[in-house]
Amino acid sequence: MFAGEHIGIPTRRLSTAYIAMLAVAMVVGAGVFRSPAAVASAAGSAEWTYVAWALGGAISLIGALCYAELASAFPDAGGDYHFLKSAYGRRLAFMFAWARLAVINTGQIALLAFVLGAYMNDLAPIGNAGEATYAAATIVALTLYNLRPRGGGNRSEFALAGIEVAGVGLVIAAGVWLVWRGGEGPGAEEVQPFAGLTAPGAEIGNAMVFAMLAYGGWSEISTLSAEARGGARSMVRALIISVALITALYLGVNWALLSGLGYDRLAQSEAPAAELMTQAFGPASAVLTTTAIALAVTTSINATILTGGRTLYAWARDWPDLAMFAQWSGRRGGAASAIILQSVTALALVALGAWLGDGFAAMVDFTSPVFWVFMTLSGLAVIILRRRAPDVRREFRAPFHPILPVIFSVASALMAASATIYAAGVLSSGGSSLTDTLTHIRPGAAIGLFVLSAGGLVLFVLLRRSASTAGGPARSDPHS
Repeated sequence: MFAGEHIGIPTRRLSTAYIAMLAVAMVVGAGVFRSPAAVASAAGSAEWTYVAWALGGAISLIGALCYAELASAFPDAGGDYHFLKSAYGRRLAFMFAWARLAVINTGQIALLAFVLGAYMNDLAPIGNAGEATYAAATIVALTLYNLRPRGGGNRSEFALAGIEVAGVGLVIAAGVWLVWRGGEGPGAEEVQPFAGLTAPGAEIGNAMVFAMLAYGGWSEISTLSAEARGGARSMVRALIISVALITALYLGVNWALLSGLGYDRLAQSEAPAAELMTQAFGPASAVLTTTAIALAVTTSINATILTGGRTLYAWARDWPDLAMFAQWSGRRGGAASAIILQSVTALALVALGAWLGDGFAAMVDFTSPVFWVFMTLSGLAVIILRRRAPDVRREFRAPFHPILPVIFSVASALMAASATIYAAGVLSSGGSSLTDTLTHIRPGAAIGLFVLSAGGLVLFVLLRRSASTAGGPARSDPHS
């Protein structure tokens, strides 16, 4: 901790609007500008592109209802970590927190930083290492920003999120403008959603991987459940409002891109939002688009750093050997040492991505399979905790129990399988044997699996140390 720092605990100081804003800021970043082309390319048609995005929104909304129940019954700065610990025990929760530190949150921070670094290096090139250099500088700057005293309130976060949504609104406005001018966008006549919908190709699972990657992040605000000023009801409203708004924005953006560019051009584009803006408003709009993208990505990184530090704080609070990361700063409104640990790890992943050659793709392979495994377990936790802790007060209950938790868990498991198949290169290998899979597995996925496995070794060491310190068996846990 910093000298003279006041040590405290999380307090209920955050409004519903702030929590919902943070969710939107975290999710609507690189995904809305980078994922539409990948989703369209994998989906195989304009119709299935719409289906992928609509289905992603529906799955996210169902997940938000499940998380709303968990957050209302088990509010804690750990968010998912606390839910999983309550349902499955501290050992599995440890592996989740390790995954957050070593793979999920830090991988997302690195992924977003690479997106921003690519745009910055295009505007002001500084050499072959420019993308990684800008990415690292962004992480350092936003870490320092999150370590600042919080006396000035949260106006800057609101302002950044507002600009981010406005940037997405400009993309939608470009599509509206082209349609209003008479559908001058090439291929605009192709867009007839759900007309003549045919069976999806084998690649639809890949389309959902990229779509759900763009939706990822809304669950992070469960780490604010112990700080929601309105308690459980505030968290419920924030989760549902944010996911509904994100879904509306994504469907609007994809309608605009398909209307303005047409399916074929969208599927092949490397920068669809920039192409659409240029087509609608001329070459001068390119600078505006780049600025909007940069602000959106910066806002997402900032929100991910803020919430990720809370999970690490809760994790360290449960393990004496990690106590140095469990110091909550009342003055800074967070766990400073946990944020620093998270950012140092993210910087290491930036170096890894630069070494692998394509930082963005490497981080997709690195994070997606692991993320969806734990989302599956979180959905099942709703069912487990209803049975294990029936007397715990729940101000909100997910409707149609256990149907919605089962739907969310099955969908998450399918996403985990699709992300694993994609990362393992099974479809591109043309073979089905173990040798084919091992030969074509993407380096980012292989390293992610290795890093996650290393968490098991760390857990073993900590349990042994705990047993040695206690002079007997490691601390008991009825669910471990």
